[in-house]
Amino acid sequence: MGQGLSALICGTAVTSQYLATVYYLNTPMLQSFINYILLGITYTTALIFRRGDGNILQILKTKWWKYLLLGLTDVEANYAVVKAYQYTTLTSIQLLDCFIIPVLMILSWFFLKTRYRIIHYVAVCICLAGVGAMVGADILAGQDQGSSSDILLGDGLVLVSATLYAISNVCQEYTVKNLSRVEFLGMVGLFGSIISAIQLGILEHNEVSRIQWTWEIALILAGYAVCMYGFYSFMPLVIKMSSATAVNLSLLTGDLFSLFCGLFLFQYAFSGLYIVSLVVILVGFIMFNTVPTLNPALAPSSDEEGWDNHAAEFDNDSTQGCVDEITCAQAEQDQIKSQVNERQSACVVINSVKM
Repeated sequence: MGQGLSALICGTAVTSQYLATVYYLNTPMLQSFINYILLGITYTTALIFRRGDGNILQILKTKWWKYLLLGLTDVEANYAVVKAYQYTTLTSIQLLDCFIIPVLMILSWFFLKTRYRIIHYVAVCICLAGVGAMVGADILAGQDQGSSSDILLGDGLVLVSATLYAISNVCQEYTVKNLSRVEFLGMVGLFGSIISAIQLGILEHNEVSRIQWTWEIALILAGYAVCMYGFYSFMPLVIKMSSATAVNLSLLTGDLFSLFCGLFLFQYAFSGLYIVSLVVILVGFIMFNTVPTLNPALAPSSDEEGWDNHAAEFDNDSTQGCVDEITCAQAEQDQIKSQVNERQSACVVINSVKM
């Protein structure tokens, strides 16, 4: 499922590349706005028709400011990484974007109480080595590295984007494992639409007004929107089954999939290191998932957490059963001790009579 998410990320990269190189259309906020609108139409609408504490009004009364900050974080993370392409090289972006992995692990350690084993750190290092092989393949193949007008600014934007993505993913993991996937996507769709609409009107209104609309542009934008909507919709499911760190390790192959597509669509030069990089990343990802991380048991409050609720009930029943067994065993030991004491007293009396 993680590689399915990588394929969706590849779809967004290829469609964005087409818009930028063929149609000279650079409107990242417009593309994000379409995605947030789709999320709002489906998941925010679902929250409107919910009853009880899951209703959108109840959520907004108590947690509106939290989801506002989360929506702002998500929007700016998307914008910062796209903006970085205008200032720094593709190699820098591919390398610095991996900064999300250590940030995720640190945030998960402190806020989600996740405890990693040595094999997890080794697996992360192997995955990052695979990314290094991919970047080396780009350099050897002579791939176009893009702009380098202000490398320091571009690199800073990539690091800011990676940090914001890490914060958003940790919040997403907490929400989908303790509350509801629909609540997370509905609130992100609502506030993401509002924030991206404001930012779109301020930053990109001139670019949008100059678009010469054709069916090709509309079709490519629709393809981007479908891929991004699918990515946002399915990512919480994969995070719920694993973790945000594991999902982002699997997404490291997304750049490789984009490069493979570029071999046919944009005439990229092929290098054998691409295959090596893919294998190394997959080996590291499999190693990371062979041993589970240590997480505290959390009891979700949503009906969506079906098997988690059953597991929690099973744990409670098992614990209660163990307590009952221990109590019975203690009672039996006390009874045996009392019988032994009575026998010892009787022996003392008999010995006294004999004497």
